[in-house]
Amino acid sequence: MTVIVPLRPVRRWIHQRQVSHRERGATLGNLYFAALLIAVVGAMTHRQLAKIFWPSAPDLGTLPALALSLLGVALLLKIMRAVGPVTLGRPAAYFLLTAPVSRRRLLLPSLRLAALTAAGAAAVIATGIAGHTAPHHLAGPLIATGALLGVGLLMIAVVAQRAGGWATATDRVATLVAAAGLLLLIVDNLAGGDRPAIDGWPSGPSLVTVAGALAVVVGAGTALIVRNLARTPDDRILDAAKTTGTIFDTAFGMEPSFVTDMVARRYWARRRLTSTRPPARLPVLTGQDFLMLRRRVPRLLWLLAATPVPLLLGAAPAWVTAVAVLLGAMIAGGTTTRTVNTDAGNPVLLRLLGLSSRTALTQRLWIPVALAFAWSLIALVLMQVAGDLPAGPWFLLSVPAGVTGGLAAVRRARAGFVRNDMLPLDTPMGTVSTGPLVYAFAGPDALILGIPMVIAIGQGTPLTWTLLLFQTVLAGLGARAYLAGTTDPERVELQA
Repeated sequence: MTVIVPLRPVRRWIHQRQVSHRERGATLGNLYFAALLIAVVGAMTHRQLAKIFWPSAPDLGTLPALALSLLGVALLLKIMRAVGPVTLGRPAAYFLLTAPVSRRRLLLPSLRLAALTAAGAAAVIATGIAGHTAPHHLAGPLIATGALLGVGLLMIAVVAQRAGGWATATDRVATLVAAAGLLLLIVDNLAGGDRPAIDGWPSGPSLVTVAGALAVVVGAGTALIVRNLARTPDDRILDAAKTTGTIFDTAFGMEPSFVTDMVARRYWARRRLTSTRPPARLPVLTGQDFLMLRRRVPRLLWLLAATPVPLLLGAAPAWVTAVAVLLGAMIAGGTTTRTVNTDAGNPVLLRLLGLSSRTALTQRLWIPVALAFAWSLIALVLMQVAGDLPAGPWFLLSVPAGVTGGLAAVRRARAGFVRNDMLPLDTPMGTVSTGPLVYAFAGPDALILGIPMVIAIGQGTPLTWTLLLFQTVLAGLGARAYLAGTTDPERVELQA
């Protein structure tokens, strides 16, 4: 017979034997620093935040408000499903999960923290939407309703984590909700014209009544979730613990490759693969990237759904949309660059095939450039059809944009790990590590080849053939210079 040990004395015993850097003074110092940072940033950006979340008068119509609400719901649900949401720290997952302690009490702090985080994030989204759509004296009940809906979404994510059948259905519903919100934004943008603010809002007491009823429902659901919290399978809790641990490691060590490696491993672990020969007409490494591209259909669908993003930035300055096109092309080109990252870390495949670094990188560039070209072509065509671009063959700029985006994606994949051995910079606000900064700009810095395109779209003048030719030649010469300067026909390793 197993005897359940009270959990509180166990936690107190572990807390008393924490290492010296976890003492109370260090914790209070970290909290003080975080509070001071939030206060300073808030004081510097309060006017910009007021324009974003709290305009002087409502200026958003029904369709965009509904679209933003759907996107917020889908985003929160996706994030909670990716994180867990019921999780544990690594020590607790390794030593206390199988210990004879109350599982409900063990998992309850995680659920409590997740509920507070979900309510806070939902309240921020609700504040932004209510500030643009509703009279300001009605924003309070609407923000409270949004926070309660965030907790309700958390309950759905907890059920999906516990029941395997609900997980797939929840993920698909979140994807459909996000697609519906994006489609509504596109329809609203293409419709154009002035969008009148929403009229006919219920009275304040009515909204308070709705919020109170929703609070009762969410409270009942929370009680039911807490009652069945101990039934969450161990493997789901361990997966969530690995995810949160990797995220904290990435934040502490400033090493984003931890997260990307985890995402890639989980993606391929869930797939059933079969051996397939690459196309004989393609170079061997290009054929390998082509096979990977065929196996990443969900990512291609997400990229296709993201092509209207530059179109949706029509209210921003024109140069912002041009930068969005280049960044989108780089992200699209990064679909298959995981192989470049593998070759840069361990060039054993290149040695077996007898390929030099220049030949290998040339073959690896074809698929990223093609994907970046396709993405930028669709984005520019949508912008020109909607009338956001002046006269001219703007869709032809997708060729140099594709070369620039594919080159940036490959350079990003070759960046490797963050170099923490670089000298730090002393600033009035403290010491700044230069290694993470260099890593963050490795890849996007290649987008400097698209500056003529950004200037042309930013000026709002018709596109000339001279500018198109100059941008194309600049992108081609930049790609050629990158290959000649960073590779060698006599060297196999992609890293110098």
